[in-house]
Amino acid sequence: MSRNQTYRFVEVSSVLLFFMQALKVMFSVLFGIIYDGVFEGPFTTWLVISVVLLLLVFLFPAFLSRYLRHQHLRILAFVTAACRIALCVNVAEIRYWGALITLLAGALYLAGSLGYQRQYATMGFLSALSLDQIFRILGYTYDISLRLEWLPVQVLWMVLLFVGGTRLKRGDEELGAGVGLGIKSGLAMGGFLFLQTSLLSLPNGVARWSSVQYEWIAPILLFLTLLFLHPTISLGLDHLLGSRTWIRAVSAIILMLGLMLGYFCSGFLAVISLLLAHIASISLLFAFLRTGESTTPPTGSSVTVALVLFLLLNFLNAFAFTYPYTLPALREMGWVVYLAAGIFLGLAIFQKMTLGAEPGFRIPTMAIIALLVLWIAVSVFLWPLKASGLSTSGTIRVATYNIHYGYDDDWHFTLDKIAQTIEMNDCDVVAMQEVDTGRMTSYLVDDAHYLARTLKMNVAYLPTVEHLTGIGILYRGPKVVEEFQLLSSLQEQTGIIGLTLGDSSPSLYVYGTWLGLGNEDTELQIREALRFIGDRSPATFGGDFNADPESPVAQAIREDDFEDPFTMLEIIPAPFTSPAIQPRHRIDFVWLRDLQAEDAWVSESLASDHRMVVVEVKYQP
Repeated sequence: MSRNQTYRFVEVSSVLLFFMQALKVMFSVLFGIIYDGVFEGPFTTWLVISVVLLLLVFLFPAFLSRYLRHQHLRILAFVTAACRIALCVNVAEIRYWGALITLLAGALYLAGSLGYQRQYATMGFLSALSLDQIFRILGYTYDISLRLEWLPVQVLWMVLLFVGGTRLKRGDEELGAGVGLGIKSGLAMGGFLFLQTSLLSLPNGVARWSSVQYEWIAPILLFLTLLFLHPTISLGLDHLLGSRTWIRAVSAIILMLGLMLGYFCSGFLAVISLLLAHIASISLLFAFLRTGESTTPPTGSSVTVALVLFLLLNFLNAFAFTYPYTLPALREMGWVVYLAAGIFLGLAIFQKMTLGAEPGFRIPTMAIIALLVLWIAVSVFLWPLKASGLSTSGTIRVATYNIHYGYDDDWHFTLDKIAQTIEMNDCDVVAMQEVDTGRMTSYLVDDAHYLARTLKMNVAYLPTVEHLTGIGILYRGPKVVEEFQLLSSLQEQTGIIGLTLGDSSPSLYVYGTWLGLGNEDTELQIREALRFIGDRSPATFGGDFNADPESPVAQAIREDDFEDPFTMLEIIPAPFTSPAIQPRHRIDFVWLRDLQAEDAWVSESLASDHRMVVVEVKYQP
């Protein structure tokens, strides 16, 4: 591979990585803007303006790409890298504008690159997806390149792209010029971007959909993605897809069948189906990037179509999680969104295949060896850690914490501070609510895995909505049997988790739940939860009950022989827990049955939009 080819590959891979990272950041920032405007109020014009600006950015390639020339790509690459720096700053406003300009420059670069140097696009997409997986694995699913500590690396990356571009030799600049992508290819690209960024290249997403351990999924998924970078695999697949239409058709069928089995099944069948869907989606990427439909490239229009479709699919997917407050018809209908994306990607089978990968474009053998070594290192990094033991001091600390999907009240992503809050309070058990495990609206982070790995704790997790959001319990000590039950829910689905801790007699029973908001039959939910608990004792029962101490919900809990530790300790009035800033309500509790409270307090941490409640009880494991 010549110096020009090496640089072009690095440039395309870098820009596509920054572009996809900006997509994920943008939808996470928009979630906060929309949440405040629609659910918290008051409604402001900024909510509309922020979405309209994003839509305009997605429309720009259709109008501006015709003016792009090959020499403009280097400038756009530099602008994309420079604006990507803003994503390292954990401030919603800075991230919004940084992501917006990154998306504008990145979308124009993508349109120009697909028109002028498409031979690098497929490998660029794959290397970008691989890098994204590696960054997430190293950050326990929270992309390390979105942290402030990454800022010097990002600046250096930008400088290297600029310097490398200035040292290019003139030569193969116009390869691929004159052949563009059409509308069907744009729809296929939109489906591909949605599926890859929201699920198929997301190890924790595949793990949660299939209920298979993340530590097994992550190295396998990364290996499969890296495998397509091998010249023998990539050029062989390129040839097969170009010469045999039936292979493209089989890939489309495997993709859609894999998505449906992954959604509705679990275990081995689900994970194999999703891994095959990942392979099929990459095969179709090779297919639609081989097409050419005009001597005047309409590639800008196809990129716009892809991004508008991506926007629509993401909003519909978000509504599948927020159906009680948006579109009730989308309850348990997330599979329809993924199937639609699969169908759009499957349109690649109807394209006339006219272009192939450039014969001289091969990733060097040394690069392949380096990737293999990196994969081995990442696999070792993923090895499960042994959880810390329960306190042997004669007391343990049990807490409840609504972690607000990893955000504080001002929409800073504060999962690291949430972990620090739990650690500083030396908690042995933490019932958690509003736990995301791979949603585009919360940086695609698995909150449960991140906290468990960071704190060296085990975690029991119950997905309640679309596989990827729910409730959990962090706990020290060995892995124990975990019990789960969904509760009757008129609005957002919820449930209860139960654990049995300790080897001593009697064992300690631990329960965690989250009850519904207004207009929910919370009295029915608490009756079901208490039946699930039964008469097991001694027991703790923590959660965000969305009910005050004098409510029928609290009364039902007391009637079932649970006690409020703040009342037991005569801490009256007990501290409020919600919201975190200037709290006015007490709706988060840790109830005790046949346990003696030694201490109880409410943390002053503002890492979430609720404050954590901690109770220290007498118990010797």
